[in-house]
Amino acid sequence: MDYLKAFLVGGAICAAVQILMEKTKLMPGRIMVLLVCVGAVLGALGIYQPFADFAGAGATVPLSGFGNLLWKGVRDAVDEQGFIGIFAGGFESCAVGVSAALVFGYLASLIFKPKMKK
Repeated sequence: MDYLKAFLVGGAICAAVQILMEKTKLMPGRIMVLLVCVGAVLGALGIYQPFADFAGAGATVPLSGFGNLLWKGVRDAVDEQGFIGIFAGGFESCAVGVSAALVFGYLASLIFKPKMKK
């Protein structure tokens, strides 16, 4: 049942993003930033964590989950370090994911020889 919930929620998020891409003139980069910001705001309001508990990977894997992760890192760092935690918390909470994306992206570029579109 967990897999079904994750699939349905993740699919709904992807469908909403696809609708945004098709029906608006927003560029994909702006939609990605919007997802991260929505995840951070919903996390700050206390709405995203119960949603993530229900949906599992369907809510934590999309970019909105990344925004929520940033928010949790900032919140925890501010509790521990004070004002400087605003700047350090997000980096500490998502460093592994960002590092993995950079390393695997680089490895994929070595293997598949990407080309610029004409």
